[in-house]
Amino acid sequence: MSSSTNITSTALGIKVMSFLTSILAVGIEAYAKLTGKNEDTEDHSWQKPGPDDRNHFPFLFPFFSFFPFFFSLFLAPLDHPPSYSANKRHAGRSPCPMLNALANHGYLPHSGRDISLAQLMHGLQRGINLSPNATLIVGIKALQASTTGHWTTFHLSDLNTHGVIEHDGSLSRADLSAPPNYDNHTFVPEIWAATLQVLGENEERISIEKAARMRLARIDEEEGPKRGNPNFSMSSEDKRFSAIETALYLRVFGRGTEGGAETRWVRVLFEEERLPIEEGFKRSDKPLTIAEVLELQRKVEAVGATPDPK
Repeated sequence: MSSSTNITSTALGIKVMSFLTSILAVGIEAYAKLTGKNEDTEDHSWQKPGPDDRNHFPFLFPFFSFFPFFFSLFLAPLDHPPSYSANKRHAGRSPCPMLNALANHGYLPHSGRDISLAQLMHGLQRGINLSPNATLIVGIKALQASTTGHWTTFHLSDLNTHGVIEHDGSLSRADLSAPPNYDNHTFVPEIWAATLQVLGENEERISIEKAARMRLARIDEEEGPKRGNPNFSMSSEDKRFSAIETALYLRVFGRGTEGGAETRWVRVLFEEERLPIEEGFKRSDKPLTIAEVLELQRKVEAVGATPDPK
């Protein structure tokens, strides 16, 4: 397939997805009005869901389930991946190294601003071949945190909102409530170095066991006896999403649902917010499915239920 055909089909796919998300926006606004939030009042909170509204969002899943089918019809293989351009100002970025890397490569808008669900699906499919269904795990939450003024778009920086996607106990970031900086999105080399200590030296691959222990060590560092952050807070939903994040990098850089992510690839992602293409990483030919990610999530969480052999 020629590059011009790729561009045409991709553009058409994004237009279709944008149209569908526009329909979604109308549906959400109608739902908000029906639940008692009136457009004509001075309080315009109906335009954006608040924390108390998040439990209502499961009703959207049947509607969203049609999106991947339509979107996948227009996706074509990418002949030449976009070049990498570091975000030197660290502006317009999120606490998520993967999304930041995709923006740095141009799979998502490099500005990190006004990203539609269609663009998110397109970027994750192009960059790491994450299936549209799996992308919805992030996409629906991202739209909840949107400050763009539109239901169908979000900024990467919106994901800094605590308790939506971002949570305490990050592998490489400080907690939002941790003094002195109260910064939950900037990479902290010291925190990442402590995480890597759990992995150990000369480990070429990160097993499910090791990945889970790295995650648990960070949580324990903040909420354990040493109380690195006396204001630490991590809900059961936060812990579930933390396990999903670990599962995602294991799947992207590893061996299916058996783990074994290449350590150097994972380090490039976290330390440089770059896909390790120069180091040999190649996007999977097979879409990474939500079933695979959730299977790895369960395996990661299962490690937390057993004592550390050390």
